[in-house]
Amino acid sequence: MQLTVDDGVTLDVEDVASRAEEGPTLVLVHGFGGAQEDFADHVFALAATQRVVTFDLRGHGRSGHPEALEAYSLDRMAADIIGVADGLGLDTFRLLGHSMGGMAARRAVLAHPERVERLVLMDTSAGPVPALHPDLLEFGAAYVLSEGMAALKVLMDQLSPLGSDAYERVLRERPGQVEYNDRKWASLSPYMYSAFLREIAHQPDQLALMAEVTIPTLVIVGAQDLAFLGASRALAATMPDAELVVVPGAGHSPQFENPEAWFDAVSGFLAEPAPSTTAR
Repeated sequence: MQLTVDDGVTLDVEDVASRAEEGPTLVLVHGFGGAQEDFADHVFALAATQRVVTFDLRGHGRSGHPEALEAYSLDRMAADIIGVADGLGLDTFRLLGHSMGGMAARRAVLAHPERVERLVLMDTSAGPVPALHPDLLEFGAAYVLSEGMAALKVLMDQLSPLGSDAYERVLRERPGQVEYNDRKWASLSPYMYSAFLREIAHQPDQLALMAEVTIPTLVIVGAQDLAFLGASRALAATMPDAELVVVPGAGHSPQFENPEAWFDAVSGFLAEPAPSTTAR
């Protein structure tokens, strides 16, 4: 379906009903340069116990691509998460955010903690990522607007800033993965890409604010995701009701790189009884 949020941008949404008679709703938010299909391998299994909602972030996939830098920010993306929930009539929901999607989920939770029942922060951070140097991100932000997405892809393929042995294995062994990545890249807005490179580089560190978030939280990260491993540990150590799972044999996208371990961790966390009936 197509949902239009408050600034007029249309988001492409997939809403999969739960196979249980009733249950909560899980909203899955992909990362920078990703697509809602990043979770497609797991949606049907997750829908055994809950309604599952995925959507393409603005500037990605089949969602709207505003041609203005100011149309893109983490706060705007957080508002889009709430806008999707509102459009589907969800008073409360569970929320999983991956990488940049996790940064948006973090801001959505800080702005509307009463809306989120359970939170999964996946390969993400509470602020700037030390491994991603601001000068490099600034260069990429300017380069994509002057030279275009195709030229930037050549550089990104060479640098592979979030690459890992696990990621390279998936490219070699998973049928269609290279073509899928190429399709995702072809769908991206250069305005979105430029704006978010700068946003990721210069966002404030909100780790201290996350200490006030009491929502049950799973922080999950691939063992080979060196850029986000320390940031994930810091989040789990700071948030009062958070647990950390480090997925072995996985990098920045453990749902692809070690799917069984990723699914066991996420589904197990989501299956836990509510905090009011569980000693934590």
